[in-house]
Amino acid sequence: MPLTSLRVVEVGELPAGSYCARLLADFGAQVIRIEPPGGDPARGQPPLIGRGDGGADGAWFAYLNFGKSSLVLDPARAEDRARLAGLIAEADVCIDSAGAARGWGELLAEAEAAEGARVYAAVSWFGRSGPYRDFAGSDAVCRALAGMIKLVGPREGPPLNAPDYHAGIIGGLAGFSAVLAALHARGANGHGSVLDVSVQEACIALVDLPASESWARGAGYRREGINRFPPTFPVGIYPTADGWLGVTLVTPAQWRSFCRMLGLDDLADDPGLVTSIERLPRAEEIEGRITPRLLERPAREWFRLALELRLPLVEVPDLDAALHNEVFRDRAAIVPVRLGESVVEAPGPPMHLTASPPRRGGEVPVLGAGRAAFSGMRMPVPLPGAAPAELPLRGMRIVDLSMGWAGPLCTRHLADLGADVVKVEACRYPDWWRGTDTRPAALEQLVYEKTGRFNALNRNKRGISLDLTSADGVRILKTLVTKADAVVENYSTGVLPKLGLDYPRLRDVNPSLVMVSMSAFGATGAWKECRAYGSTLKQGSGLPLLVGRADDPPMMGNSAFGDAIGGYNALAAVLAALFHRQRTGQGQHIDLSQVECMLVMTAPWMMARSAGVVVPARDGNRHPHFVPQGAFRCAGEDEWVMLTVTDDAMWLRLCRRIGRPDLAENPELTQAAGRRERIGEIEAAIGEWTATLDPDTAMAELQTAGVAAGTVRGPFELLEDPHLAARGFYRMVARAYIGLHPQPSAGWRQGEAPYPVRWPSPTLGQFNAEVLGELAGMDAAELARLEAAGVIGTAMVAG
Repeated sequence: MPLTSLRVVEVGELPAGSYCARLLADFGAQVIRIEPPGGDPARGQPPLIGRGDGGADGAWFAYLNFGKSSLVLDPARAEDRARLAGLIAEADVCIDSAGAARGWGELLAEAEAAEGARVYAAVSWFGRSGPYRDFAGSDAVCRALAGMIKLVGPREGPPLNAPDYHAGIIGGLAGFSAVLAALHARGANGHGSVLDVSVQEACIALVDLPASESWARGAGYRREGINRFPPTFPVGIYPTADGWLGVTLVTPAQWRSFCRMLGLDDLADDPGLVTSIERLPRAEEIEGRITPRLLERPAREWFRLALELRLPLVEVPDLDAALHNEVFRDRAAIVPVRLGESVVEAPGPPMHLTASPPRRGGEVPVLGAGRAAFSGMRMPVPLPGAAPAELPLRGMRIVDLSMGWAGPLCTRHLADLGADVVKVEACRYPDWWRGTDTRPAALEQLVYEKTGRFNALNRNKRGISLDLTSADGVRILKTLVTKADAVVENYSTGVLPKLGLDYPRLRDVNPSLVMVSMSAFGATGAWKECRAYGSTLKQGSGLPLLVGRADDPPMMGNSAFGDAIGGYNALAAVLAALFHRQRTGQGQHIDLSQVECMLVMTAPWMMARSAGVVVPARDGNRHPHFVPQGAFRCAGEDEWVMLTVTDDAMWLRLCRRIGRPDLAENPELTQAAGRRERIGEIEAAIGEWTATLDPDTAMAELQTAGVAAGTVRGPFELLEDPHLAARGFYRMVARAYIGLHPQPSAGWRQGEAPYPVRWPSPTLGQFNAEVLGELAGMDAAELARLEAAGVIGTAMVAG
């Protein structure tokens, strides 16, 4: 495994820090988790799974911590302080996820300040600077302030959030990628790094689409109702004869094919329904026509037809169906996890690296019973050379064959980290996030150069156009690959083999190549040809049946949640493979199933079901452990504040802040179980107080009292968030055809400032001459020949 002999100390209890460390353990690192006397509180959070010895562990704790060792230390004891200092001194990586809150602040500050080759990752809800730096947080509060909630749920409200720990998983993936990039730089220059990982900022990548499109249109989107996500329509979940079907239709061809499949030729031929933007205003009319037709057949039959027609439709499984899905089983996407004497099943790491795969499953550490010291040889580190580079991947080259959201998000991060990313498009088939409208008026107006979403995902890349269906295009692409370290692609599984550009043939020209293929359901199995978007991935994971209220249909929590999650996992996989190559010289192929990336979000409930535990009914914004939690209406139109009471002391502070000392003094409400019995009364009291305040005032007053709370921001509102402004998260960048526009940052940084935006997203074919001259040795005459033959170009043409 690529991280064998890497030594990691984890201090603190944020889920993001735990998942970051768990991923390091998956790839072979020795991880010692420091727990307080009594253990991590998450050990007691539901759903609980029996260990077979009369005790139980929380499923989320189990999932975030298998494969680690547990060491109990008390900062009040001098010998324990000395012991932790010694472990950190021997470690390659220290993950600090709010360890100061457990009394380790002084010791951790000394470790951070120490010079050497150690990577120190500070993982926090909101980063280490800015107005929210010291805010009390929760997964729901973090997502509210990251723009992930406001557009979800019924039009009248409240906005609805998904269950924990989605923000924690996203932040953990960001932290893992940050650590791997820092280790890669250390392997080149011998220097360590200090990383500031903000879970909130990592989560904002999941709203790149609505945020960038809102900027382009000059106004934010409003919540349009359950499973309605502008500007795409239809993108939702519909009833069938026996279950539920996920539907996402983006291109004009998909819309026409879907309508003809249903026998609705008049809708297929309607010139006013060609694009999603044209269909959205007629959503009620369209759903009134398609829903009765979908009810005529079972979901599996519609899915079979969709596979034949190459349409992005998918069955929406419940937990049991997902757990026993033959495709997931055949791909080893479900792994065993041991808790004491019990073995349960959980989603495994979705990163299928062929040469250095992660560990499949593991054992949950018994409190204080694990490794108390590191063992074996330490990972070799070169002697420190010149000052560390500003960008850890400088000198790497990536050929980017991806489009849309998932692949470009992966490569945007690689570019931000300093890699030379060469983005390859074709004039007839450019990145579809430029737009899919090829009607003459759209081409004449250069709409494909003006879409906000494309411009948000492709900064710092050198874009070229290349027709890969031509012999010249294939030859040139292979030439580029000979000088690349990695290739990233998210085509459907059969495309590159037909072009002669699959991994075996690219490896022939570059034996040390790392290549990630990130298709919807992976490169193997009965569903490998399934077409999908990010919404399809979420629909196919079973997650929608965990979101919403008891009587709601299966609910999507974001229009294309799976895209960004797939992009983050691809980034992590590529960095793990590049680190392995740095140590061994060995390249490899990575088969990434994006729907398996989404299974991780169902982990605790899947584990509980595998153990025979009944999963409780959906309960909206309420939390199974933290009481109360919810989105509460504030003064103003569609204004809300999210709050979470994470312990009983916070409950008393909340009561005092909202002017209800009677609730604080009621002995029946001192613990969460008692509060749950009277949750309606409690929520009414909170809502009465918040209704008189604007959300930012409510947030400020609650946070001043030490209560975890955050304004429920829409994606467009993030552009004016004072905390993000103070941290310089959005940078205004000028680009041809659109002028100044906002660019979001990565979810982590080295130092006080984000990684720089060196240039904006490329116009189509902008870097043809530069890249093909530099990397393929082409002169002006050869470039002119290729352009005349249609192999390269700078303008989109109808396919």
